[in-house]
Amino acid sequence: MDNILELIGRDKVLFDTDIANNNNELKRIVSASRFLVLGGAGSIGKAVTKEIFKRNPLKLHVVDISENNMVELVRDIRSSYGYISGDFQTFALDIGSLEYDAFIKADGKYDYVLNLSALKHVRSEKDPFTLMRMIEVNILNTNKTIEQSLAAGVKKFFCVSTDKAANPVNMMGASKRIMEMFLMRKSESIAISTARFANVAFSDGSLLHGFNQRLEKKQPIVAPNDIKRYFVTPQESGELCLMSCIFGENRDIFFPKLSEALHLITFADIAVHYLKQRGYEPHLCNSEDEARELAKTLPAQGKWPCLFTSSDTTGEKDFEEFFTENETLDMARYENLGIIKNEPLYDQAMLEHFEHRILAMRETLSWTKDDIVKLFFEMIPDFGHKETGKYLDAKM
Repeated sequence: MDNILELIGRDKVLFDTDIANNNNELKRIVSASRFLVLGGAGSIGKAVTKEIFKRNPLKLHVVDISENNMVELVRDIRSSYGYISGDFQTFALDIGSLEYDAFIKADGKYDYVLNLSALKHVRSEKDPFTLMRMIEVNILNTNKTIEQSLAAGVKKFFCVSTDKAANPVNMMGASKRIMEMFLMRKSESIAISTARFANVAFSDGSLLHGFNQRLEKKQPIVAPNDIKRYFVTPQESGELCLMSCIFGENRDIFFPKLSEALHLITFADIAVHYLKQRGYEPHLCNSEDEARELAKTLPAQGKWPCLFTSSDTTGEKDFEEFFTENETLDMARYENLGIIKNEPLYDQAMLEHFEHRILAMRETLSWTKDDIVKLFFEMIPDFGHKETGKYLDAKM
């Protein structure tokens, strides 16, 4: 934890005061409740699952499509916390599958359902097929799991959003913004809360997680030097979700307060700190070819080849924000947690139009990226999407 904080430019954890002030109530509620965590073996899902587990729930079922990640989750929990008296089980299932539907039909008795499943990468918008899967996971499956929760009498539904849903500029952020619209519609039938995030440091598949892979494989470190982001630790991501799930009122969106405790930092700066922590001096290169070649010799000399460049890929946002000027905020309830307060405002006709168009594309097995981008602009007229023709898959 201390090493991660140093890398992201902080010297203290973010939510310790808010957790300490509410921990007795968290323990009381969690220990008397039944939980279903969807996408529970991803980076945020694991953190949330651990926060619930260590407070001894009556029931904790975890679903994730990744069998391998689920195995590691169980090993991690057993090694860190041991066992609980409640019912703890994991299920390697695809939320969109018939097997998952059968699982819900067979059980389905939960007080809280937390949906942490998501396609989170900006790079997933590069082709129309992965983009459609993003829509399925981020929007359609979320809607499906809410309907199942409603039918089963679930008390509260929590779903993770993203900072990129505030004034979105990429398809991932826009998919989460549209998801929030569907949440507003369903909130008239079931209590729903959510959270918008900063980047989770070293989350699976992230650039920082990739640093570990590059060192292990003796490969260059590559990072943008003009993109600044806020970061939270994995544990902080779990705490943020649990606080929103347990204490959030209907339609509340929790987010980390922008304060002196939460610093903007570039990926390049983190890379420099990261290498120095591991005993290497960064060596700046001018090209991918140079960096690849020097990776064969520099590490033995205590140096590591780095390529820091400006970002020119589709979907990169110049700055980071958790709310828009039109959203109503509660900044007084918690010390380091802000809350966006929402009324159930949505355009029923537009939501039905979106569902109809997406389902028609899926039924015909025929769509283009332009078709989906056009539909997203219809849903979000001020969508700031910019197509540069360049994607992260074309870079090292």
